[in-house]
Amino acid sequence: MRICVIGAGSIGGYLAVHLAQAWHEVSVVGRGPHLQAIRKNGLRLLTSDREELVARDLNVTDRLDTLGKQDIVILAVKAHQIAAIADQLEPLFHADSALVPMQNGIPWWYFQRHGGALDGHCVESVDPGCIIARAIDPQRIVGCVAYPAAKLEAPGVIRHIEGNRLPVGALDGTESKAALMVSDAFVSAGLKSPVLTNIRAEIWLKLWGNLSFNPISALTHSTLVDLCQFPASRNLAQQMMEEAASVAANLGIEFRVPMEKRLAGAERVGKHKTSMLQDVEAGRDPEIDALVGSVIELGHLTNTPTPSISAVYALMKLLSKTIVDEQICVKATPRVLTAA
Repeated sequence: MRICVIGAGSIGGYLAVHLAQAWHEVSVVGRGPHLQAIRKNGLRLLTSDREELVARDLNVTDRLDTLGKQDIVILAVKAHQIAAIADQLEPLFHADSALVPMQNGIPWWYFQRHGGALDGHCVESVDPGCIIARAIDPQRIVGCVAYPAAKLEAPGVIRHIEGNRLPVGALDGTESKAALMVSDAFVSAGLKSPVLTNIRAEIWLKLWGNLSFNPISALTHSTLVDLCQFPASRNLAQQMMEEAASVAANLGIEFRVPMEKRLAGAERVGKHKTSMLQDVEAGRDPEIDALVGSVIELGHLTNTPTPSISAVYALMKLLSKTIVDEQICVKATPRVLTAA
């Protein structure tokens, strides 16, 4: 199968290596030193089992127009980076191609093929002006929730922390041919990829923790286990999750696990830096609107108050503005103690 991964960072790179190891014809689209390292040495994956997998036979490029038709296109860039490339994706598709967005948070397509009273509603916080929605045919989208935790260790090197589950689902809740094709490809690569009939509920389940864990960790420079074990930050996360659960309930979503189990799962991950904290430390614009701003927007849409979420969102937006305007990274460094 011909598979293209747009954005070969932590999750995209993790997938690209596993799919290449399963003998799929894999192309990766990247940029900068990471792309150059992949071209020179292949893409290395340091697994959670202390193995090293190397994908050397990748088609590596920084130009979408060189790739040709693909069976599956995995969109693994940040949510706020999609609009810039949305109108360049169509040449990658044939009649049966599937597009698999892998962004965290509420996706631009959330209300597309929804079937409810809000069917077709544009989520402005992740798709201002509906640029993405107009450029991409929702018929070919397969929703996906990426649970693996990974990080970009160095240019050309991905470190897998834990997890291998990537549930997928058609937007209309059917077991579509496209969803089954994507699931089969992921399973062939040794990943867990059940086909779900309510992919939106699964999106909310992951978002439920991310909308609190990510910004709290980025603001406090704390890992998952730290913020879950410190009473004040744990309480704040619970308040944000309770507000999000009310928003979700007003959209007909029920969570299949209790809040305490979701918190316990995050705590078990241990000393892992969230993606938002990694972005802040690297001086990258963090993914705030898809994870946090979108929930506030849906709160307004459903007349559901979100005071704790809104307060944390304001702080993260200011931090993001500072990072972008001042071109800085914000990283904790060990204090050097000197003798008196």
